[in-house]
Amino acid sequence: MPVIVDPSHATGLRDKVAPMSLAAVAAGCDGLEIEVHPHPEEAICDGAQSLTPQDFAELFANIKKIADVVGKVIS
Repeated sequence: MPVIVDPSHATGLRDKVAPMSLAAVAAGCDGLEIEVHPHPEEAICDGAQSLTPQDFAELFANIKKIADVVGKVIS
């Protein structure tokens, strides 16, 4: 079975989403579920754990680097 990690809900804190995501990819997860919102402070729910699109783009670039090292393909 594929392992999908939800660092947004697992941590509940925006500043913890990136490190948890990177750790999950390094551990070999098959997928991530990450909350993204253009204005997290205005989100009706889950704003405290939502990344901005800019933060997500930076995280995604780092995820790709780690995925390459552990032999995972990002699609």
